[in-house]
Amino acid sequence: MIHASVMQLYPGYEEEYRKRHDALWPELEAHLKDCGIRNYHIFLHPQTLQLFACFETDDGIDEATLKSHPIMQRWWTYMADIMETNHDSPEPKATPLTEVFYLP
Repeated sequence: MIHASVMQLYPGYEEEYRKRHDALWPELEAHLKDCGIRNYHIFLHPQTLQLFACFETDDGIDEATLKSHPIMQRWWTYMADIMETNHDSPEPKATPLTEVFYLP
């Protein structure tokens, strides 16, 4: 199953975003993999600063387990100063995308 969403980076933080992900915490990587996430990609649109994220899972994903873990909460807090977040938490504001085409 492929999951895709769009997030928004604040202007001027392109390099900082890349730097933080280049130094992804091992505990966060382990948590993502424990939740069944693989082949995780994030792409940046250079003009709009939109972040397109997509990853694969074998089945669905247990969002509650993914989101509630302390390492995930810590990462979101760490990233909150450089990207749009939800009003009530440091979780990035992410709009799920609907697949409209697939070429096997």
